Amino acid sequence: MPAIGKALIVFGFILIGMGVLLTFINKIPFVGRLPGDLYIQKKNFTFYFPITTSILISILLSLIFWLWSRR
Repeated sequence: MPAIGKALIVFGFILIGMGVLLTFINKIPFVGRLPGDLYIQKKNFTFYFPITTSILISILLSLIFWLWSRR
């Protein structure tokens, strides 16, 4: 059962990190407003897809996990 305890602790830290990130995401100047992020607004329709931001976050997370797995 100690593995479950460690997993819950890690999950808790992940939730705390996500909460902090969501709280301060508006303060980061480039997130969601990069060139290549799609934003279409019509009379009764708005479509927003942050494709460039998603790619950047994916590359960053891949790098972090790759560095973490090398330990």
